[in-house]
Amino acid sequence: MGMQPVLECEIFVENASGLELPELAIAPWENHLQRWLPELTAALPPADGYELTLRFTTDAEIHSLNHQYRHKDQPTDVLSFAALEDNLASPLPPGEPLYLGDIIVSVETAQRQAQERQHSLQTELGWLVSHGLLHLLGWDHPDEARLIEMLDRQAVLLRNVQLIP
Repeated sequence: MGMQPVLECEIFVENASGLELPELAIAPWENHLQRWLPELTAALPPADGYELTLRFTTDAEIHSLNHQYRHKDQPTDVLSFAALEDNLASPLPPGEPLYLGDIIVSVETAQRQAQERQHSLQTELGWLVSHGLLHLLGWDHPDEARLIEMLDRQAVLLRNVQLIP
């Protein structure tokens, strides 16, 4: 029984929210995503490495993206733009990472939701980022049962990085 191979992951975190908050520090999010991806490798196509982008933004920007790509004229909390469908069409050159896509989180909406749900902004951001990550990897919630399954998986991810007890 050998050790699980190290999963090469490039995580790009951008703060375009205009807010300088400790909860938006880049390193912890890179670390969380680095921890979560190997736990989800069963959902990933084999590759020499993986890349994704996490962008913290404003209600105005996420509203614009939601309108443009989902035809919903309102802000939302998190959007995921999965690149897997596109990237699976042609084989990757050896050593080239597989780009998983983009997770975009509205910090303003996350702040409101954290207050409504009576937990920290850090915890709310954890729920949103993990939700976005699962969407990048092909998870969806077309019905209540699948939503519960997805939320249960998110809870495991959040406990693994101590964002929830």
